[in-house]
Amino acid sequence: MSGHSKWASIKHKKGAADAKRGAAFTKIIREITTAAKDGGDPDKNPRLRTAMARAKFINMPSVNVENAIKKGTGELPGVVYENVTFDAYGPGGVALLIEGLTDNKNRTTAEIRNILSKKNGSLAGAGSTAWMFAKKGFVSIEKDKISEEQLMDIALEAGADDIKSEGNYHEVTCAPTAFEAVKAAIEAKKIPVVTAEITMVPGSTVKVVGNDAKTVLDLLSALEDHEDVQAVHANFDISDEEIEKAAQAAG
Repeated sequence: MSGHSKWASIKHKKGAADAKRGAAFTKIIREITTAAKDGGDPDKNPRLRTAMARAKFINMPSVNVENAIKKGTGELPGVVYENVTFDAYGPGGVALLIEGLTDNKNRTTAEIRNILSKKNGSLAGAGSTAWMFAKKGFVSIEKDKISEEQLMDIALEAGADDIKSEGNYHEVTCAPTAFEAVKAAIEAKKIPVVTAEITMVPGSTVKVVGNDAKTVLDLLSALEDHEDVQAVHANFDISDEEIEKAAQAAG
């Protein structure tokens, strides 16, 4: 997971700026609407509960959340979105798993293929990269906020599977079913987190340096900026220094 925490931190900062343009709002509204098809009660719908937590993180007005839920449950008219997943490869042999929501799969597929080709990437056959990832709860915390030993006591007691300290971060992983308990236990101790999400964690990583590292991060940014893309998972191992350098170069 090297590089995951740092990249997540940059994405969250960028997300605050995106929210001002409405880009982040649009993505989360789609997720809420789609999740609400399985029921509008967040207590009984984990996917909806997670999406609402993301909405709260970027200060989305509650009326937007309520309307998105109503569109999902059919109380208000709305667009029907389809879940899509793309397996792909990026520079340096980095495996990518791209998740999205779209109202036109053919259009989205063509646009994702175009983004990949411009950044030395390519679409792959269905399932060709998905097997490299496992769904996990993931929480990262800056090392100067708590010691590894203290965090281990808190997280393992709450049901976490593993804790690793890499670069500037502690990284906690757990089963998706334990995620909310682990997150709540950490927050109860007033420990600030960089990111907390249910994500796809790679089983192994590919070390990427130099120009390939910059191109990989450029590709991730371009994919994440696409309005139909909800999440991009990658198995890169890029140093914090390389990520910081790429972020500064991007302005």
